[in-house]
Amino acid sequence: MLNVLVPVDGSDASTRALKTAVDILTGKPEATLHVLAVPTPIVSGNVKRFFSDDVLQAYYQDEGSNALLPARSVLAGSTLKIKESIIAGNAAQTIKEYVEKNQIDHIVMGTRGLSALPGLVLGSVTTKVLSLVNVPVTLIK
Repeated sequence: MLNVLVPVDGSDASTRALKTAVDILTGKPEATLHVLAVPTPIVSGNVKRFFSDDVLQAYYQDEGSNALLPARSVLAGSTLKIKESIIAGNAAQTIKEYVEKNQIDHIVMGTRGLSALPGLVLGSVTTKVLSLVNVPVTLIK
């Protein structure tokens, strides 16, 4: 079975990566397309003092769902096997752990996401993922 991961953040680049992955997997009924949103966790101790874990988890789910909205539009009506996941954490490390846990064979991702530093040639998450994983990564501009 072929497992392909597309990390998404709601950006145009991640949507283009998803469209490319769909094209790659079309006609491969044994394949599973994994779509992963990784909201950044709130690390402030003050926030954690005033909000319960349930409230924070609901916030992460909401943030992840927002990042998945463009992906859901692209995937509407698709016959591919799709697994959506939302996991709060450090994006690159979370992607690495997801790859290992879910036996991912290939990653397709955008070169830049919703960063405050659009001038970078490759986004920092992309660069870190390339150094952390041992599976092929296709980068989509």
